Amino acid sequence: MPDFPAGFRWGVSTSAYQIEGATTVDGRGPSIWDTFAREPGRIVDGSTGDEACDHYHRHAEDTALLAGLGVSAYRFSIAWPRVQPTGAGPAHAAGLDFYDRLVDGLLAAGVDPVATLFHWDLPQALEDAGGWLNRDTAARFAEYADLTAARLGDRVKLWITLNEPFIHMSLGHGIGTHAPGRMLLFDAFPVAHHQLLGHGLAVAALRARTASPVAIANNYSPVRQVGDTDADRAAAQAYDALHNRLFTDPLLGRGYPDAPGLDPAVIHDGDLDVLAAPIDVLGVNYYNPTGIRAPEEGSPLPFEMVPLDGYPRTAFDWPVAPDGLRELLLQLHDRYGDALPPIQVTESGCAYDDVPDAQGRVDDPERIAYLDGHVRAVHEAITAGVPVTGYFVWSLLDNWEWAEGFTKRFGLVHVDYPTQRRTPKSSYAWFRDLVRR
Repeated sequence: MPDFPAGFRWGVSTSAYQIEGATTVDGRGPSIWDTFAREPGRIVDGSTGDEACDHYHRHAEDTALLAGLGVSAYRFSIAWPRVQPTGAGPAHAAGLDFYDRLVDGLLAAGVDPVATLFHWDLPQALEDAGGWLNRDTAARFAEYADLTAARLGDRVKLWITLNEPFIHMSLGHGIGTHAPGRMLLFDAFPVAHHQLLGHGLAVAALRARTASPVAIANNYSPVRQVGDTDADRAAAQAYDALHNRLFTDPLLGRGYPDAPGLDPAVIHDGDLDVLAAPIDVLGVNYYNPTGIRAPEEGSPLPFEMVPLDGYPRTAFDWPVAPDGLRELLLQLHDRYGDALPPIQVTESGCAYDDVPDAQGRVDDPERIAYLDGHVRAVHEAITAGVPVTGYFVWSLLDNWEWAEGFTKRFGLVHVDYPTQRRTPKSSYAWFRDLVRR
């Protein structure tokens, strides 16, 4: 493995609803995922996140796993419904007490806390009032950011406002496969704008409370054009604008790109200045490239997503393409130039069907190969001049994987859900040794 720059941040990532459980403990309010998971047919195995990995009660055990891994940082998310059970009003002390304990435990273990404020678990009361379709939710998000930073701002080392706003817009509001389950297609643009407006307002709130750096984590996917017609090229450009530019161009002061569904009517005077507040880090989540070609006649979409042949596949049937990460990082560097802040890869990982052997060991050579390839891709991008300063594996633990329930395992640590027993996999030892080197 090649050498990385001194101070390079090695970490792992999780999210609150996927691991915490304890959804009705200590006054936590319901989130849109609590509601969505209870709707018949929404979750593949019919499960919910009510218990998940029981991290709420086992956080000390999980912090010990982080210490054993030797990572310098742990990216977790804060459950908005724990801090404000209805999404408004004063902070709920018992909810913030949990994150106090978690953050203090991480610091005692020598691990930097990296906190994401919104990883898709919107308080249900806000959804009932319109959710991210309602401009007021952006203001409520800034209020939540202020309350959280007032309690934790002296110890959290990096704040991330939003996780993957494109995915939350497209899957949650465009095609309805994620909470809250709306099927608006391109009428979901207000969700994009109000998330970004909330981000900008939250940046200001965080700056007033803490000197720690502030970031956002976007999901990116290099577009692989399938076909060579003008229509195929137009389709690839449309998808790239929607997935890779809609949530980045305005952040970096360029305004919105010409993307499908763009509705200027929801953009008020001064909004673009608010959401372009300078950030210290751009979080990059990468899993795979996307094949795009021109759609069939009569399609409601200006593009068609198609499988990419010639790649190994994960258990999610996603193509394994480490070079796509190098390509993406170079593309961001070329596209935004000096406007691009330092990058940290805030999610990178893969799902495989990991099963303990007769001795209880969990060997996952495919995950090791995946991570090795992607870490090398990051190094190649750094060598080419891209300012990448960190890499976080998704995920520390096998967890509740949204609409897939418990059927997909991404963790460096195997979780036996009936007993909650944690078993580090071979990839855990591999990543530990990489970090030590």
